[in-house]
Amino acid sequence: MKHIILGTAGHVDHGKTALIKALTGIDTDRLKEEKERGITIELGFAQFMLPSGQQIGIIDVPGHERFVKNMVAGAGGIDVVAMVIAADEGIMPQTAEHLNICRLLGIRKGIVALTKIDLVDTDWLDLVTEDVREFLEGTFLEGAPIIPLSAVTGIGLTDFTSTLEQVIAATDERSDTGFFRLPIDRVFTMKGFGTVVTGTLTSGKVSVGDTIDIMPHGSKAKIRGIQIHGKADESAVAGQRTAMNLQGIDREALNRGDVLTTPDTFEPSLRLDIALHYLATSGKKLKNRAPVRFHIGTSEIMSRIILHDRTEIEPGEDVYAQILLESPAVAMADDRFVIRSYSPITTIGGGTILDPVAKKYRRSLDHAFDQLPLLKNGSTVEKTKVIIDRAGLRGITGRRLAVRTGIPPTGQTKILEDLFSRKEALLLDRDQLSVVSYHAYQRLQGAIIRDTVSYHKLFPLKEGYPKEELRITIGRYIDVKLFNRAVRDLEKEGAITVEKDLIRIPDHRVNLKGELDELRNEIEAIYRNAELTPPSWKELAERYLHRKRELDNVVSVMLQEGILVKINEDMYFHILPFTRLKNDYREFLVRNETATPALFRDLTGLSRKYTIPLMEYFDRTKMTIRVGDHRVLRERTSDESSK
Repeated sequence: MKHIILGTAGHVDHGKTALIKALTGIDTDRLKEEKERGITIELGFAQFMLPSGQQIGIIDVPGHERFVKNMVAGAGGIDVVAMVIAADEGIMPQTAEHLNICRLLGIRKGIVALTKIDLVDTDWLDLVTEDVREFLEGTFLEGAPIIPLSAVTGIGLTDFTSTLEQVIAATDERSDTGFFRLPIDRVFTMKGFGTVVTGTLTSGKVSVGDTIDIMPHGSKAKIRGIQIHGKADESAVAGQRTAMNLQGIDREALNRGDVLTTPDTFEPSLRLDIALHYLATSGKKLKNRAPVRFHIGTSEIMSRIILHDRTEIEPGEDVYAQILLESPAVAMADDRFVIRSYSPITTIGGGTILDPVAKKYRRSLDHAFDQLPLLKNGSTVEKTKVIIDRAGLRGITGRRLAVRTGIPPTGQTKILEDLFSRKEALLLDRDQLSVVSYHAYQRLQGAIIRDTVSYHKLFPLKEGYPKEELRITIGRYIDVKLFNRAVRDLEKEGAITVEKDLIRIPDHRVNLKGELDELRNEIEAIYRNAELTPPSWKELAERYLHRKRELDNVVSVMLQEGILVKINEDMYFHILPFTRLKNDYREFLVRNETATPALFRDLTGLSRKYTIPLMEYFDRTKMTIRVGDHRVLRERTSDESSK
């Protein structure tokens, strides 16, 4: 059985709520203020069983101009609209505005209820009917059934019901194969249950026990219970009006406009790329950065229209643009939206989301803006390539790619496999189906080579560029797996050489020339002549106070060449006296088995200033191991343990 939502639309006091009550017996005006004023203020909900047994959900919307924002919040969940027009008044301002809103939101099926016929004569009814037909010409309701009726006398209700059944039979239901989404339109608490939200599932399905995200703030909750048409159920699917009992979140944390979603799938965003239709009835030009009220799902967000290639839009124009929001929205490619002017408040346009996670445009680089026609009219492959390219070196998961292209996950996976085979995309993580544009990958490889060459020029005396330092320099956000893969591939190609944690261009060699070579000879002589009592680093730096950078570079080269041995940050030895000491110490341990600091001092004749750092160095480099206050040869302990 189909899951279809019928929604009302039309001017205030044209009989929308009365029609629903006459059909279902349910009064959708539930607020005290609505009863007192006799008008609908908030969204109302009901259910109706058609003669065939088809059950439909009903959303009754307010018709007063002050509450159009509530009407838009409900209209996003409508599959079939009942456009209600009173026979005694005919076409009125909100009749036209509601029709525009339905069209902008992509509603394509409907029926016209010409109400209050008990208040007019036959001639007047014929005139109004003809006016309505002319009014609907060129809209999605052109040729739609127009049913005269009276909710008071019951005349025409049977015709309305049978015709509605035919319209619904010809209406496609929403797919339940996509990601679960439910824009919240009501939040309340129930004694014994806690937090309850209601809304219309726009896509996917959900079951009791599922964990869901609450966007845009990213909280998580668990579905404790589900009700459909007032009855408990284990699951809900796209197209159903649903009440959900949430566990793990307080009522105060939720608002109309929040969206329940599949976990770890949707991203909140302050910028969205859009295809915008500016209504011809708007009356004046819409200027760049004009403030507007942006309606998507059940939310209303203050925003600004950002134009890239023009300064204003003429009434009736279709343009590509960007919407800059004051608070984040959660959307999917191909979602519909409505914009209303800041003041006076009226509907001025709407359209389709092209990229729900857009970036700020730079006037000098309009490549991203030029991609918008492809996102609107391109093939599924072209859309996929655009979004992967936009994700850059950060990459994108398969789920979020599907959200930004609007392509169902199964179809998206097939496209990706084809792109992988053609080397137009790179699979970074199979579990997450994390992908990177191959062009971005090549740019990363180019950056690795370019930055390494620059590093050699800046630090000619250093053997190579530390790998992690290079990754962070290119971009902290670059995934380690992606960076390491790029490095491995470049090494296989012979473009770079990797030694331990250093990256260098293969022909890079450290050569000291001129004054630097003289400085190296001076420093080598200082350490060689000092034997086992070399100066501290601080003392050496003071001697070359005005050549500190040169000193750092030269000593770095001498360490790489093995001329000097670094004991700690303040102590270096020349390799020749150090090697003699190391051999003497080893022989001593072979003969005597153990050594203490006192014995090491007697062996070397050195003070504690040198004794302790040297013994700790031999421990650290795994020649010796400390046992209590003694040192023994590590190789000896290994030999004994293997016996």
